[in-house]
Amino acid sequence: MPAKENRHTQFYPAPGARNAPPTPPPARRGRWLLWLLLPAMLLAVVIIGILAGGLSFVYARERVLPGVSALGVPLGGRTTAEAAAALQSQWDTQTISLQNGEVAWPVGPAALGLTLDAPATAAAAAQKGRSLGSLRAIAADGAAWFDTPPVWRFDPVAARQTLAELAPQLAVAPVDAGVRIGGGRAEASPAAEGRELDMEATLAALSADPAGVLAARQLPLVTRPVPAAVSDVSAAVDEANRMLATTVTLEAYDPVRDERFAWPVASTVWGDWLRLAVDPAAADPFSWSLDRQIGVAFLDTLEAEMGDGRYLDEDATLAALSEAIQAQSATAAARVRHPERRHTVQSGETLSSIGYDYGIPYPWLQQLNPGVDALTVGQEIAIPAADALLPLPPVPGKRIVVSLSEQRTRVYENGQLKWDWSSSSGIAGSPTAPGIFQVQSHEPNAYAGNWDLWMPSFMGIYRPVPTSDFMNGFHGFPTRGNSQLLWTGDLGHPVTYGCILLSSDNAALLYEWAEEGVVVEVQA
Repeated sequence: MPAKENRHTQFYPAPGARNAPPTPPPARRGRWLLWLLLPAMLLAVVIIGILAGGLSFVYARERVLPGVSALGVPLGGRTTAEAAAALQSQWDTQTISLQNGEVAWPVGPAALGLTLDAPATAAAAAQKGRSLGSLRAIAADGAAWFDTPPVWRFDPVAARQTLAELAPQLAVAPVDAGVRIGGGRAEASPAAEGRELDMEATLAALSADPAGVLAARQLPLVTRPVPAAVSDVSAAVDEANRMLATTVTLEAYDPVRDERFAWPVASTVWGDWLRLAVDPAAADPFSWSLDRQIGVAFLDTLEAEMGDGRYLDEDATLAALSEAIQAQSATAAARVRHPERRHTVQSGETLSSIGYDYGIPYPWLQQLNPGVDALTVGQEIAIPAADALLPLPPVPGKRIVVSLSEQRTRVYENGQLKWDWSSSSGIAGSPTAPGIFQVQSHEPNAYAGNWDLWMPSFMGIYRPVPTSDFMNGFHGFPTRGNSQLLWTGDLGHPVTYGCILLSSDNAALLYEWAEEGVVVEVQA
């Protein structure tokens, strides 16, 4: 009979497993760590999604990548048009300092021929990160990758024009060596070097590194020295001191009053008027002149001394002084002049009587007062200067005096009476005018057509009418019809038609003695 089955089953371990340790239960910490990392992982996914979406938006809209800039202007997120406008606006505000020492002139880049291509620069910025090579460059360039170099052009012609306009402000003219005069002595004043812009050197520096000029925002202006044309004036100093050894006496003569003046003008006085110039290129490198303004001020003091409105011809007097200084002459001659006068008409006066009183033929009054026919009491008229009828330089040392009241002619030489003769003047209907005149012409035998007279040894002294060539003057006994000798017995009383009659012998003597310019004073 089979054995009965054991109701209690026994398990025996497999071979080799009899001594294995029991399997531990699952750890509970792993589950908690997983739950903690899961939100962070989800956040990272969201951020990456946002970034990816943003980049997709930037790429899709052709905008500049974030962080990209040019000229210090952030361009990220801008379209190329917006970026170009921002760059141009920034460029327009930039200045470059043109420097020379402590002086500087700010100018815009365009003034130096530097112009920005804003659209091209913006396009270059927009291309960053849009290619595999560009992205790879990030690792190599680092932060510099985000800075876009500007695209610009350089025009040297515009730069040259700006520098040419600035050049006069930099220029310092050289000073030639000169001659100073003080206290009657001359000494040299030193030369001084000048300065000018070296255009080519400055342009060369700009052309060699315009980018560096842009980055530094400054351009040094190169200058060069300009030497003085004259550095040695020793010969001029010697010449000036030679002249300054001269004291000139200014001798002035008043032909109307027969009055003389003498004023010593020492070199300590006229030396202050002297202006010296040295021109090494001239045939005569040393030249000089008198300062007219200072010289005229000196003449004004002399005129005040003479009085009565008398004056010296400024140009002629200063020229005479210059000639005397140059020649180292002891004297310089000058002529005293008289001014025009004014006359208030009195009762009973006529142009003829007024002219007689002033020693001026009345047609000369008519010429100076056009339109004046009838005079009225209190009327003011102009009177010619007392020397108006002296057109020639007076001859010094000679003078002829005619007395109408005495009917005599006296001749003076060097202040001494030389001849005293009986003479005859014009009749009442054609009188000889009183006044200050001078010998102006010589004719061996002049003809007067109005009276059919031939007048030997004729010397004209004044024109009765200013617009006429007819002159009154001296002559000997006239003839008519080549045979009739007139007025031989009439000396000593009026007999002529305005001339002054002398004997033929005396007229011939006077004709030879009195050259043109000798003053003739006809007294009433």
